[in-house]
Amino acid sequence: MKKYVCDVCGWEYDEALGDPDNGIAAGTKFEDLPDDFECPLCSVGKDNFSEVE
Repeated sequence: MKKYVCDVCGWEYDEALGDPDNGIAAGTKFEDLPDDFECPLCSVGKDNFSEVE
């Protein structure tokens, strides 16, 4: 499982944890998030996220 970080505000999406507060189940891959997914903190789209090395 990978982690992704918002390039704008630093919020981190961890595929292993998902985002249960926003209805995203644990184990949901970043690529499987809806195309209209937005950062829950700053509302930017998926294209503003980078994979954490």
